[in-house]
Amino acid sequence: MRAAIIPHRGNKYRAQAQIVDGEFFASKKEARRWYELKLEERAGQITDLERQVRFALDVNGVPVCQYVADFKYERLGKSVVEDAKGVRTPEYKIKAKLMKACLGITILET
Repeated sequence: MRAAIIPHRGNKYRAQAQIVDGEFFASKKEARRWYELKLEERAGQITDLERQVRFALDVNGVPVCQYVADFKYERLGKSVVEDAKGVRTPEYKIKAKLMKACLGITILET
């Protein structure tokens, strides 16, 4: 894993953006988790690994917002939506509840 820290103005949650193998990650934690998931995929423990997957969150047919998951993959025949969380912001908490209420998806926080 080749990583480079991207210098930029300070993040209020102290996350340090990185580029790993040519891909942008918002934090070291997210980059590290991607590397772990790639190893699991190579070992055959998970399949269909994706990054930055968008979910439309509609209530009663009205588009409210979108949630962008850090990762989505299949494990043991079940779809997993995962977020590498450092800080559970109020916005994230609402979107996690909307994911459960609108789509029946519980987000795995790592």
